[in-house]
Amino acid sequence: MNQDLSIFQLVLNASLVVQLVMLLLISVSIASWAAIFRKLFSLGKVKALNDSFERDFWSGSSLNDLFAAAAQNARQGGPMERIFASGMREYQKLRERHITDAGTLMDGARRAMRASFQREMDVVETHLSFLASVGSVSPYVGLFGTVWGIMHAFTGLAALTQVTLASVAPGIAEALVATAIGLFAAIPAVVAYNRFARDIDRIAIRLETFIEEFSNILQRNVGAQSASGH
Repeated sequence: MNQDLSIFQLVLNASLVVQLVMLLLISVSIASWAAIFRKLFSLGKVKALNDSFERDFWSGSSLNDLFAAAAQNARQGGPMERIFASGMREYQKLRERHITDAGTLMDGARRAMRASFQREMDVVETHLSFLASVGSVSPYVGLFGTVWGIMHAFTGLAALTQVTLASVAPGIAEALVATAIGLFAAIPAVVAYNRFARDIDRIAIRLETFIEEFSNILQRNVGAQSASGH
């Protein structure tokens, strides 16, 4: 009985539909773990790049030097550096057009930074919806496999004149394996989704705070240049 009810034997003896459900869930679980590790690595890299640029930004370096470095490091830089570069680029373009109105300069720089912010957040949130889907759908897919397996088991018992626990147990156990695999796929995805969603919210707050701080610096520069111009 122990050998017959081992996980391996239960999977082999399950009906074709239940085996397909198990294969699907195992594939989804593997893809989910791959997405989790990719997201862990990418969020760690984003945090490290943002930390590095923020140290440089507040170290006293000139905005022009930071912008030149950001332009050369566009692909390897972090979200905060690219947002800074977007705002600084738009600011300089407006200055080159001899626009001196403070409101126009600040609105242009802010719009550029907000657009860059949205692009960066879209990249940061990649694969997050996949984890949410895995966490919400996998238990129901596993439940479908379980219901189908139980139906198949009871259909097979219909031809028996005497039904015992020993004859019922294998079929039900086979069906329940599908639910177990569904939960195995869903639980890590839900935990990872909640963790990543919280981390991404922190990144978004940090980037929005930087946009406001950089806008204040540009505002002071516009005021200083306007005063010196007069």
